[in-house]
Amino acid sequence: MTDRLIIGCGYLGLRVAKQWITEGHRVFALTRTEKNAATLAQAGIQPILGDVMSPETLPMLPVVEQVLYAVGFDRQSGHSIEEVYVRGLKNIVANLPKTINQFLYISSTGVYGQADGSWLTEQSETNPTRPGGKACLKAEQFLLEVSLPKQTTVLRLAGIYGPNRVPRLDQIKSGKPLAIPQDGWLNLIHVEDAVTIINIMVQQTPKKACYLVSDGCPVLRKDYLGEIAGILGAPPVTFTAVDPHSAVGQRARNTKRISNEQLESEFDIAWKYPTFREGLQGILKNL
Repeated sequence: MTDRLIIGCGYLGLRVAKQWITEGHRVFALTRTEKNAATLAQAGIQPILGDVMSPETLPMLPVVEQVLYAVGFDRQSGHSIEEVYVRGLKNIVANLPKTINQFLYISSTGVYGQADGSWLTEQSETNPTRPGGKACLKAEQFLLEVSLPKQTTVLRLAGIYGPNRVPRLDQIKSGKPLAIPQDGWLNLIHVEDAVTIINIMVQQTPKKACYLVSDGCPVLRKDYLGEIAGILGAPPVTFTAVDPHSAVGQRARNTKRISNEQLESEFDIAWKYPTFREGLQGILKNL
């Protein structure tokens, strides 16, 4: 059994930590608050107090061989997304022990800006158009080209969904029209399958430096939302016009389909939720 460190022990990271603990590993996790530290400790996780944006608060990090970096963007942090994703990452890397032999970086398919619905692979051009995608790409480049090129594996995750992370449930239940585009592809990964894939990455030695992590079954937004309505027994989903220049409209323009062929060709993945249909059924059936 090994000691492992998680930076960003939130929606995804916390589930990974609990999985590792059940397997007998000792898990450390960095957190900014005493309150969250107490919560982590109750879950059997070894909390470390510190803020990725404040190097002076970072203690000596534990001697571990494997690190999961899954820091999300907190809009209340007072920092830009690039500051958090790039400068925060650099602050952590500067404090890592020399024992690190694997650094898993959770990135995003937002590094692709394609808007034509085409299928994308790890070899597709990265041309992000939004701040989050640009920040993720800069962070990837720092790790792979500057700081930890031999230790880093980048996981570009599609949209994570799961318990308490299915949008617009109240609106769909009520039958209210949704002020979002009905067209465009959604690329998804259930949080439990994301945990499975991360666990595979620490059990086997990945052959590549970067993987797209998606269930490989893109779905049109209107079909995804319609499936939610069907499971809930709600009225059919309707839509209202959206300003294409609004934040919602611009976000929806970046429509593409994410292939997981490289991931599946290398690893034997036991998918719990191979498509959004099984995933939504598991989440919504008891609501």
